[in-house]
Amino acid sequence: MTLTLTPLPGIPIIRPGDDLAETILAALSASPAGSGDKLSLQDGDILVLAQKIVSKAEGRLVNLNTVTPSPHARQLAAKTGKDPRLVELILSESSEVLRTRPGLIIVEHRQGFVCANAGIDHSNVSPPLPKEEGLDVRRNPKDWYLLLPEDPDRSAAKIRAKLESATGVRLGVLIIDSHGRAWREGTVGMTIGLSGLPALVDKRGDHDLFGYALKVTVIGVADELAAAASLVMGQADEGMPVVHVRGFPYPLTEDSLPKLIRPKDQDLFR
Repeated sequence: MTLTLTPLPGIPIIRPGDDLAETILAALSASPAGSGDKLSLQDGDILVLAQKIVSKAEGRLVNLNTVTPSPHARQLAAKTGKDPRLVELILSESSEVLRTRPGLIIVEHRQGFVCANAGIDHSNVSPPLPKEEGLDVRRNPKDWYLLLPEDPDRSAAKIRAKLESATGVRLGVLIIDSHGRAWREGTVGMTIGLSGLPALVDKRGDHDLFGYALKVTVIGVADELAAAASLVMGQADEGMPVVHVRGFPYPLTEDSLPKLIRPKDQDLFR
């Protein structure tokens, strides 16, 4: 088995309203494959996208000067040392606050997963063009924050539909973000939205090398691929927010993010 992950160079800075499918197709046409030929999409290929470009294309940028913090946000800001306006954004994107400490708020995001600060990001975030926002962005470039996509599964499905329509091949699309993990240091790439590929692969009932029937093995294949793609993307100034994947070892199928969220009644640590 060979799994090949190829970052697509030439992805420009994404602005609100940009068509990501068109951007990806343009990058593919300009990107040489390993043989020196242009990289073209084939049945079974997967495109992995950094959350940041999806959020930017969907206009999920917010200027803190437009946010009025609630009393709850002000109380939480006093405990954590965060800007009350940012805390208000975190609360608006969350269904529950789980843990806090100075500088950090752990929440259950509205999409169901647990993450820090509701996934709201400030790195590699630039203001939209002044004509797209009626604010003097030149005075406050550091006041812009980026929210996660409103519905990452829907975002992945739209991008996939455009790519499949343009190419005539069967694809998967994965949207990933960098998340921390309980009991482990460091962040890893994790799935926040997907279309056309499995979230989980259930191996229960299969046999190991010695004939033992597996009883509990369910593999989070979407998150495994997200972590691999994140290695290729990088986390700083690499500028590689799209990764082409070939050789994914499982059949493409329809699935969704909720499959990856452990139900609360099965969560022994909450």
